[in-house]
Amino acid sequence: MDPKTLPAVFDGHNDVLLRLYRAGGPAAADTFLTGDAGHIDLPKARAGGLGGGFFAVYVPSEGGEDNEEAMAQDSYDLPLPPPEPQDRALTVAMAQVATLERLEELGALKICRSAAEIHISMVEHKLAAILHMEGAEAIDPEMITLDVLHGAGLRSLGPVWSRPTIFGEGVPFRYPSDGDTGGGLTDLGVALVRRCNALKIMIDLSHMTMAGFWDVARQSDAPLVATHSNAHAICPHARNLTDAQLEAIAASDGMVGLNYATAFLRPDGRMIDTGLDDMLRHLDHLLGKLGETRVGLGSDFDGAMIPSAIGSAAGLPALRAAMTAHGYGPELIERICHGNWLRVLEKTWGH
Repeated sequence: MDPKTLPAVFDGHNDVLLRLYRAGGPAAADTFLTGDAGHIDLPKARAGGLGGGFFAVYVPSEGGEDNEEAMAQDSYDLPLPPPEPQDRALTVAMAQVATLERLEELGALKICRSAAEIHISMVEHKLAAILHMEGAEAIDPEMITLDVLHGAGLRSLGPVWSRPTIFGEGVPFRYPSDGDTGGGLTDLGVALVRRCNALKIMIDLSHMTMAGFWDVARQSDAPLVATHSNAHAICPHARNLTDAQLEAIAASDGMVGLNYATAFLRPDGRMIDTGLDDMLRHLDHLLGKLGETRVGLGSDFDGAMIPSAIGSAAGLPALRAAMTAHGYGPELIERICHGNWLRVLEKTWGH
């Protein structure tokens, strides 16, 4: 399949900036242009028809997080790392923001602050990047950092990854389980949601506890969005969304991006390889609960094990071919690939 004849993919989540941070930060940005061993780089994006996505700023725990072996078991409940101090988190986050800015300087991508800029970048075949923050450890209680990051282009934020923050709690890597694993937003978390609403920063629900999800639903005046989450009815993992949560997202006219991480796809919750059929099962369920205008893709490229049938951004034509073979029509595939993201971002950002 020639990716030039297929609808471009706008992706709800990647961890490219984390990978480049570990390789040297801004100094490693050149490798993105030439290609390396990661899931996303410029050659792979062009080969697979990746038009852009959410580039996450994520602060890894100081002790590291290597969960794949434990998550390959039949069941697991992994302890969460302790909270990250704000000073360290800010240092790491700034290095990743600087890396994204370096990629823009090199001409690899465009940091987009509006849906119109995303559309123009994709038409011009330039990778469209949203600066996203996965876990708000770098944000101070007064939220001065949030205002500065917004000025730098931050347009999407998840209050938590999985470890707790001053803003709330996240779900652990637990199977089988639902997301009812702890507390919700703190008072500072409520203030963060309101400040994000005022700045038109999209709030990402993908790592929130069930309590936190419902707190955001009560406090936010924006569409509810989970950038990279799957259906709990198909895979009963703590990270996945129940039907009640999906119905709330639909009622808010928000959306969900399908996560490619195999542990959140497979009905048995194991982080081992799986086929594209599991992805289609989740898509079917999400479409049934959310409707055709509220489902997209949220790969978790460079942050998780993904199906080998895709392998990297270069393998995205295989997913689009599977959707076609499954009976999805061209208009629906285009919505899933990028149209729905542009719709919800325009509604959230107001432009």
